[in-house]
Amino acid sequence: MTREAESEDDSNEGPSGSDHMERRRWPREPPVRRQRQVGVPALVPSRFSTLEVPPADQFQYFRAHMAPLVEVRLPDGVSKNDGFPAEQIGWHLGDLLVVQQRAPAHSYIRSRAMLRSSPIDHWNVGLFHSGRSWTEVDRRVTEIGPGDLFLRSLGYPYRGRTTEASAVLLFMPFELLADDAGLLEAANNAVFSGSLADLLVNYIGGMEQALGNLTAEEVLRIVRTIRDMVVACAASSVRPDAGSAPTNMGIMERAHRYIHLNLHSEQLTPDAICRALGISRTRLYQLFEPSGGVSNYIRRRRLLQAYADLSDPTNNRPIGEIAEAAGFDLAANFTRAFSNEFGATPREIRKSAAATERLVAPVAPSEQRRGATIGDWLKPVRG
Repeated sequence: MTREAESEDDSNEGPSGSDHMERRRWPREPPVRRQRQVGVPALVPSRFSTLEVPPADQFQYFRAHMAPLVEVRLPDGVSKNDGFPAEQIGWHLGDLLVVQQRAPAHSYIRSRAMLRSSPIDHWNVGLFHSGRSWTEVDRRVTEIGPGDLFLRSLGYPYRGRTTEASAVLLFMPFELLADDAGLLEAANNAVFSGSLADLLVNYIGGMEQALGNLTAEEVLRIVRTIRDMVVACAASSVRPDAGSAPTNMGIMERAHRYIHLNLHSEQLTPDAICRALGISRTRLYQLFEPSGGVSNYIRRRRLLQAYADLSDPTNNRPIGEIAEAAGFDLAANFTRAFSNEFGATPREIRKSAAATERLVAPVAPSEQRRGATIGDWLKPVRG
């Protein structure tokens, strides 16, 4: 249509034509977007900062905070009197701990001696925003810079050093990735690369921005997504000639692996674990003291598995069968233990999952425990 014809048509439209011109003259208002319904935030952060103490005491304060995880030291020629401004914000996504950290240059070591007494055998996935680090595992050094995503096992000894850096660190318990432990061990101390790593970097970045607003249901989905993406990245990063995994794993990781593989066995007892690991009952109890004892640890892992089965709308196993797999002969005992752990009965969880046709997240704690060290942050969080 020509411009003249268009003008003539408009003039013949009368009042309606004027309305049409008005609509064309003024830009249309953008459509109103409905805001996402936001539930009650599930996460309460734990905070650590050396800025709370005098500069001369800051490094020692940081060192004590990190002691359950690594021994840290100042670089050569740097005095503790110069100050050590470091900050951490910890977020518990269920058993997954996310730590946002800023810290000056330092060195770190997780020794074999530390592994013999440490209950920590988590997987550590980290993303550097700034700074660089160099970490040695089994005589192989990995360099990490801004934008790099690494995987490291806390069940193996390592040492390294870092410049002043900012990073987000994800600590995932061994059990979360136990089904793929062999694959992850082969990728220990690796830097992820490729399109899968880029996707995970972007996902972690988006998660960081949303940490303060996540709901309980979103937390559960994020943990499962990160778990699957980490496994996928590890699979693409393993060298064909990687060979067998290192043999110097910590005793805690060996204990967790044995429990995972025998979780539903009637023969899974403290004595059986001691025989498999070659340690005394006293030593075993010392290792699991932070988890409330080895029997309590096994019981909680079984209840968590039962919760996963009941909250899965595609799982139709009878509740009694799930209870037996969790080690409970009496339904009443299972219901009582389950309710104490999660704040709801097995039937309520199954009913809720069936109604929503989606996985149901455990109830988040009303107040996050704030411990004195990062070791306290890494302890299991109970609802």
